[in-house]
Amino acid sequence: MHQLDSLLHPWGAGPALIFEAEPVYAEEIREGAARLAAGLRAKGVEKGDRVAVWLPNCPEWLEVLFACAQIGAIAVAVNTRFKSAEVQDIVGRAGAKILILWPGFRGIDFLAILKGVNVAALTALKDLVVIGGNPGVWDGEQEVVAFDELKAQGALTEYAAGGEEGCAIFTTSGTTSAPKFVLHNHRSTVHHANDVVQAFSYDDSDASFMLAVPLCGVFGYAQMMATLAARRPTVMLPSFDPSAAANLIRRHRVTHMNATDDMLEALVAQEEEPHPFPSLRRCGFASFNRDANETMRMGKARGLPLVGLYGMSEVQALFAGQAPTDSPEQRALGGGKLVSPQARVRVRDSDTGRLLAPGEQGELELSGPSLMAGYFGDPEATAEAITDDGYIRTGDLGYQTPDGFVFLARMGDAMRLGGFLVNPAEISSQIEDLPEVAEAQVVAVSHDGRARPFAFVVLVSGNDFDEGRVLAHCAARLAKFKVPIGAQQIARFPVAESANGTKIQRKKLRQMAEDLMG
Repeated sequence: MHQLDSLLHPWGAGPALIFEAEPVYAEEIREGAARLAAGLRAKGVEKGDRVAVWLPNCPEWLEVLFACAQIGAIAVAVNTRFKSAEVQDIVGRAGAKILILWPGFRGIDFLAILKGVNVAALTALKDLVVIGGNPGVWDGEQEVVAFDELKAQGALTEYAAGGEEGCAIFTTSGTTSAPKFVLHNHRSTVHHANDVVQAFSYDDSDASFMLAVPLCGVFGYAQMMATLAARRPTVMLPSFDPSAAANLIRRHRVTHMNATDDMLEALVAQEEEPHPFPSLRRCGFASFNRDANETMRMGKARGLPLVGLYGMSEVQALFAGQAPTDSPEQRALGGGKLVSPQARVRVRDSDTGRLLAPGEQGELELSGPSLMAGYFGDPEATAEAITDDGYIRTGDLGYQTPDGFVFLARMGDAMRLGGFLVNPAEISSQIEDLPEVAEAQVVAVSHDGRARPFAFVVLVSGNDFDEGRVLAHCAARLAKFKVPIGAQQIARFPVAESANGTKIQRKKLRQMAEDLMG
């Protein structure tokens, strides 16, 4: 059964969610979704229409998703961190007929953000649906409807969608152009959810989960769908709060969670005891901000059972993961064993097009049941991204292993130095061995007609910057072509907030390096 509805029934007696200290049961979500589906249908939402979801993690987010799935409509995930221009672009280009938001959530003035949108660009938008009361005066032509009012009529009983029809759109996090719309259907969502359950032991009889990453990205979406498939409870945080997360992990004896490196650092900073979360037995992580080995060392010191993961919007998060029984060095690596028995990986030389043997580095190409249906509204981009035999060109540098792969870096981040592809983390990790260096990032710059590495460092408070010491340290430990041509102190790295976590903007660092080199 590949309808999304299969994730909500049958269920046992326990709750599907713990939200704001209250239990929420699967049947409540299912009934609320059926009532919302009837309300959306009454508003003219039909099969194939888009409904934009601009909400934090909350039970209503799931009700919207399952209501759209019942009608055959598509939920468009909008990041709560987005501002006017981003909301305008996504809601407008997606052709959303309905926008659902929570104007007063946590003091965020969503209405003020929305009032910065050029309403003329939202040509398809017919209604605003608000949670928590009417947002007040709205200057646009759209009708403003209360969420509860939309659910006031009887539940819709028929199910209009099947496995191959789209159910959710997620935006890519590219920074050089408008984000693409990654479309997943019922089949890819449900199949992947069940694969994750089996691969990560989500259905253990005592398993409980924390959802700390947002549902508007595939990191949160894939985890939530899998925990529903496992019929196990999830403690849902509206947004990540390290103090609240620490308390809830202990109170509910959470066994599984996934997070980014900066979230984990903030979490353990709340506690002084060496091993504050003994109930955790699998903590998947993605390193967006620092070397994964550093995160692993922190996790080992604080008793966190960390395992590296891999995912991308086009194949969903949790596509691959390391095993908790592996060595710390292995668990620090992104990638790992393929979650689905039907998934496949191969590696291609991006210059020659030749397929590479296991262990050789090149661009990862992936296929499997979690693969997207395509980029919504962009068949040209879909054809460019997916090969004729059904593999997605990831744009990621890595190599194949006997049961999966290892992710090294984005191809755009990898540097070709001295004729070799070099992962920048190889150089930055050496710089971070200096006691005065808290963090380092390395990018490539053009110098005398060839690419050379350039380093940016964040110092431990109270230390002075010595460029010569940084360069000499690298020269003593690395091949000559890997030694940075220069180094610069920086107060903090430029970052971008995406639905799947905070990521360092390496493009901005490259521009800064080019400017410094003149």
